[in-house]
Amino acid sequence: MMRENLSSWIPENIRKKECVYFVESSKTSDSGKVVCECGYTREQHLEEATKPQAFQGKEWDLKKHVQEMPTDAFGDIVFTGLGQKVGKYVRVSQDTPPGVIYHLMTQHWGLDVPNLLISVTGGAKNFNMKVRLKSIFRRGLVKVAQTTGAWIITGGSHAGVMKQVGEAVRDFSLSSSYKEGEVITIGIATWGTVHNRESLIYPTGGFPAEYILDEESQGNLSCLDNNHSHFILVDDGTHGRYGVEILLRTKLEKFISEQTKERGGVAIKIPIVCVVLEGGPGTLDTIFNAMTNGTPCVIVEGSGRVADVIAQVANLPISEITISLIQKKLSLLFHETFETFTESKIVEWTKKIQDIVRKRQLLTIYREGKDGQQDVDVAILQALLKASRNHDHVGHENWDHQLKLAVAWNRVDIARSEIFTDERQWKPSDLHPMMAAALITNKPEFVKLFLENGVRLKEFVTWDTLIYLYENLAPSSLFHSKLQKVLTEEMERSAYSALPKIQMHHVSQVLRELLGDFTQPLYPKPKHSERPRLSLAVPHIKLNVQGVSLRSLYKRSPGRVTFTMDPVRDLLIWAIVQNRKELAEIIWAQSQDCIAAALACSKILKELSKEEDDTDSSEEMLTLAEEYEHRAIGVFTECYRKDEERAQKLLIRVSEAWGKTTCLQLALEAKDMKFVSHGGIQAFLTKVWWGQLCVDNGLWRVILCMLVFPLLYTGVISFRKKRLPQEVAASSTLGSGGPLVGGLSQEGSLEPGEMLPRKLKRILSQEFWQYFEALLKQGAEVYKGYVDDPRNTDNAWIETIAISVHFKDQNDLELKRLNSHLQVCDPEVSIRWQVVDKRIPLYANHKEILQKASALFGAYY
Repeated sequence: MMRENLSSWIPENIRKKECVYFVESSKTSDSGKVVCECGYTREQHLEEATKPQAFQGKEWDLKKHVQEMPTDAFGDIVFTGLGQKVGKYVRVSQDTPPGVIYHLMTQHWGLDVPNLLISVTGGAKNFNMKVRLKSIFRRGLVKVAQTTGAWIITGGSHAGVMKQVGEAVRDFSLSSSYKEGEVITIGIATWGTVHNRESLIYPTGGFPAEYILDEESQGNLSCLDNNHSHFILVDDGTHGRYGVEILLRTKLEKFISEQTKERGGVAIKIPIVCVVLEGGPGTLDTIFNAMTNGTPCVIVEGSGRVADVIAQVANLPISEITISLIQKKLSLLFHETFETFTESKIVEWTKKIQDIVRKRQLLTIYREGKDGQQDVDVAILQALLKASRNHDHVGHENWDHQLKLAVAWNRVDIARSEIFTDERQWKPSDLHPMMAAALITNKPEFVKLFLENGVRLKEFVTWDTLIYLYENLAPSSLFHSKLQKVLTEEMERSAYSALPKIQMHHVSQVLRELLGDFTQPLYPKPKHSERPRLSLAVPHIKLNVQGVSLRSLYKRSPGRVTFTMDPVRDLLIWAIVQNRKELAEIIWAQSQDCIAAALACSKILKELSKEEDDTDSSEEMLTLAEEYEHRAIGVFTECYRKDEERAQKLLIRVSEAWGKTTCLQLALEAKDMKFVSHGGIQAFLTKVWWGQLCVDNGLWRVILCMLVFPLLYTGVISFRKKRLPQEVAASSTLGSGGPLVGGLSQEGSLEPGEMLPRKLKRILSQEFWQYFEALLKQGAEVYKGYVDDPRNTDNAWIETIAISVHFKDQNDLELKRLNSHLQVCDPEVSIRWQVVDKRIPLYANHKEILQKASALFGAYY
């Protein structure tokens, strides 16, 4: 289907040029044949061009006698005998609008819009470079292209600088993995100078066209380089004339640099940089024109000729760059062709070099092993940042623009060395938009950098930011498709005409499927349109973005923002459901409830892996799930080593953040058997199993006592003195209203203005009050205030004070003594031992009070 679209779209929108009037030239072809003024032989012309017509008797004119017609050369290109790599090519008229070519590249060739454009220019023939400098250049160029997502543009032929670039890309592709991606290398060459171009002519498209790279027979022509991925072959209707592509290449590069790339809520104009190696007069013109248009240039010193002339005078004052100095440099660096330089030509070169050096903010000289520069990639990116410090961006906007570039290129090293310096102090709020962009575009190193520089997750994660992040989930992720399914089902139920906007209760619905029904919803659906929020002031942030404004994510009403209750958990879930390993690792490290978080991640990943169609992704999820299980084990082991009892309490502590469940329950539901089999957890489960019996009783003793019951009183088996963590030991909760286990009946209600101790003293016997007063001093107040009692009215309601008194041992004699005193006051009241369980039927909100009492001792409820 793609080929059919290409075969129809290209001839309709892209033209070639053909000579339509044959005028015999005084020159002949390499084979001695008669040729036209255009350079082509009679046989290579259209039939109409060789017949007498209106042009008869007129001199040949390129503008009049060359006409445009649908192109006949496009498709896939394969280099015969040089591997199976397939590239793309097209023959275009030199007058083709750059927008049409850009559309072809991004829409039909499927190239991602670049974050950076690197235009490499320099020597095309007899180009020799020092081995070490060649190695540094190759490594640096490919590194900057691969890490930033750049396009490299060259002349495309198998010679000089272009060949060096091609070989650098080849070496990278041989040593890199598939996931590192392809380096996009675009060759823009003159159609009329391409050797063996006849093999590329396919009026309906060559899929593929087989091209033979034959340097021996190319003569004055040039072969295409087999290591480039895409070719744009510029046609002006002539044969053998070099430089035809220069004007279109300049226009195309300028057009691309004016495009805006938007990703992660941040938009940047695509920056362009010109990299120069060696070169002659044409290269000097290219540098001059590039800098005149505001394009920064990186000159590689030591590469020869023009590059070295400029590099050697770049640090001199303009007054010292004289004609005599330039003449001396030319005689040394152009010794073979120096005699061809006329006096006027030297003067012209001197003026151009002076103009180039004046624009120091656009000129960067790469000197091997000097100025702390380690690689060409750093020099290229530094040149772009230096060029961005111009009149278009001043103050904060300038730094903000540079940070956008660094994030777009994914070069945290450049951000550290060039942007996060003593020269600029960043406010955490200034980094919030770029933090969101780094999260969405999966750049964990930048997330880490922003956290190091003051970004606090509890201030960054607002409800609107969280929704925005879920709106920008990776479309290929399974969670994205599950979320879309939930939205579709809601649309069908509610008869909406379009998908509803994502809200957090939609996310919660999918998460509950993954975590299990035993958890409470992490983001409950609000009862009303407005959800409860925490509002704080935020400073004004000015951003230059497209689409959804990132500033709006921090703005609910003027100057107010709304934060989530557990931002670390929220971001961790967002990263885990997309299987983003590095990002999740950074966020998990910020978590306080890290054992529960790790086990929850393990559960989510295992559930997602069951539904994932892609085998590789499924295996990655299972591997990551196992990794989080090991992290949970690691943290628990460290806790258990320091304090066994408190570590065991962690297992049964209810985690509010993870749906009011426990670590033990999460581990069992996730089938994290390695975690459950940990010695400390097995010891805890053994205690639960044995109940009040000491675990070191021999099994034979237990069986003997079961057979001969009276032996229990002989001390054959021993009992634990300490209660299990999940049991609240003798927690007698005394209240001042309503039926409560171990409390007073409603006759004990307080009079207006009366305090609890005074009331108790009045209703209890004198003997018991003295004893009870001592108990109260030992207790801890767990609740004071309104009770959700069915007897409440609009004008009267019940309030209570609950005090928890704790006995370390199950002292039955003490319990009987307490009951005897209490029943003197109220025969209905009694205290008994009770294993705390949430299934116990209790009155009003007394269950909540009992839960609070349990929490005092880290007990399981």
